[in-house]
Amino acid sequence: MPEAPALDPRLARALVEVVGADHLLTDPDVTAGAAVDWTGRFRGATPAVVRPGSAAEVAGVVQRCAAEGVALVPQGGNTGLVGGSVPLAGEVVLSSARLAGVGDVDPDGGRITAGAGTSIAAVQAAAAEAGWAYGVDWAARDTATVGGSVATDAGGLHVVAHGSTRAQLLGVEAVLGTGEVLDDLGRLEKDATGYDLSGLLCGSEGTLGVVTAARLRLVPALPDRALAALGFGSWADAVTAVGLLRRGLPGLEAAEAHGAAEAALVAGHLGASPALDPPPAVTLLVGCAGHGDQVDALAAAVDGLAGVTGAAVADDGARRAALWRHRESMTEAISTLGSPHKMDVSLPADALAGFAEEVPARIAAVAPEARTWLFGHLGDGNLHVNVTGVAPDDAAVDDAVLGLVLERRGSISAEHGVGTAKRRWAAEQRGPTAMAAMAAIKAALDPAGILNPAVLL
Repeated sequence: MPEAPALDPRLARALVEVVGADHLLTDPDVTAGAAVDWTGRFRGATPAVVRPGSAAEVAGVVQRCAAEGVALVPQGGNTGLVGGSVPLAGEVVLSSARLAGVGDVDPDGGRITAGAGTSIAAVQAAAAEAGWAYGVDWAARDTATVGGSVATDAGGLHVVAHGSTRAQLLGVEAVLGTGEVLDDLGRLEKDATGYDLSGLLCGSEGTLGVVTAARLRLVPALPDRALAALGFGSWADAVTAVGLLRRGLPGLEAAEAHGAAEAALVAGHLGASPALDPPPAVTLLVGCAGHGDQVDALAAAVDGLAGVTGAAVADDGARRAALWRHRESMTEAISTLGSPHKMDVSLPADALAGFAEEVPARIAAVAPEARTWLFGHLGDGNLHVNVTGVAPDDAAVDDAVLGLVLERRGSISAEHGVGTAKRRWAAEQRGPTAMAAMAAIKAALDPAGILNPAVLL
């Protein structure tokens, strides 16, 4: 890990005036965890982690760092996978840990306000207590935070039913790079008054402002669920099946897929049999929710599919949890093989199967020693390409995958963000006009260029 630069004593005193001595952390043994991402692939160094406890304190931190020309990296649960939330260039880390907590819950309107440091699991629990549900969910729910999910427009398991974080976002409170506080929490469900500044900050990866709180839309809580693991002989058959399920299964809330090697890896990691044994070429996990018994509706929809080679249905909580455990342990199992290259991409439906079949060969052509692991959210066209057996700084594999994505009219970043890992490819995808517009917005909202300067642009 690189050596951390020293924090200027004058800036240290100024930050202590804002947050208090207990919340400016400079001991390298304490700050080390904030300088490496979840995969271990991206490692940096930081002179300090500062933990403001309010929007006013965040503003004070930003103002003082801007005055000294010191860059900041906002960080929530540090579950990012593209080097977007770690101080790769020696920045100060601005932690949202003290910005946690659920505030106002509107049980009639189905809205909730939560601090940026609040975990997704805490939002889900508060929504459930109010008789609602939160439409965003993924395996890192216990550590991933509201601020991070807004910063990356996180998606997860239920995008096919509810959309990504952007679809849940009504408003934010944020501190811009100027040090000014933007209070946009009062926006209503229907509000066409000027620019959607909250929407602008969603997906900006902390480059325009530091999100301190968010107002989130809730969805109806559906009490009855069914889940099936379906086997297919090819990715093409699985993609066709998902298209039919989207049209014919009204309660569809998840359509997750992975290959046979991935199923075997996770089963070995968990010490359990795979959902379908032996694992088929592609396993599709289909979940639906509604009021009343969902098994019959799911069975009827599955009966109308072609190419199903096997099925396992779960209608009770324990069996559903066992099936979901295989899917949600995928990233953990892959990481036991070393620091993976993780590429989060999306493709048009008509390009998904071809991409899934071709990408292992593209990777093997540049890295014969590599192993490719493929899984993702087939319901919304989002695949996670994981590659093990290559050095963390070997960009050839990334270039091969992302080049194929653009050839197939896809996106290089579906839900993890661009971070530092994909900056060059962002320009390739979006083009000079869009990148110039983004740079102009960055200059307007962060004129000193101190917010996550190594990310996205």
